[in-house]
Amino acid sequence: MILAKEERWNAVINRLYYACFYAVIALLIKNNISTQTHDGARTQFGLIFVKTGIIDKESGKLFSKLFDYNEELTKPLINKLNEFLIEIKKHL
Repeated sequence: MILAKEERWNAVINRLYYACFYAVIALLIKNNISTQTHDGARTQFGLIFVKTGIIDKESGKLFSKLFDYNEELTKPLINKLNEFLIEIKKHL
């Protein structure tokens, strides 16, 4: 990722977060679940998909981890994002 090579961590975390967010929104819409806020999307995703085991807990944690970021935490999340998107895609 070019932004990571340039150490533009705010931009990297923003892109990672929105990739997760829109994947979660797609999953919620597919299952006729509507939310009005980002927190609502995170809550519904956690309750309906993560706590029930439909989505594994490690993938579920990624969405929350994106709020606590710095360079050390961000680098490993880049690879985890691909795994997260693959997991969501299985259910779309």
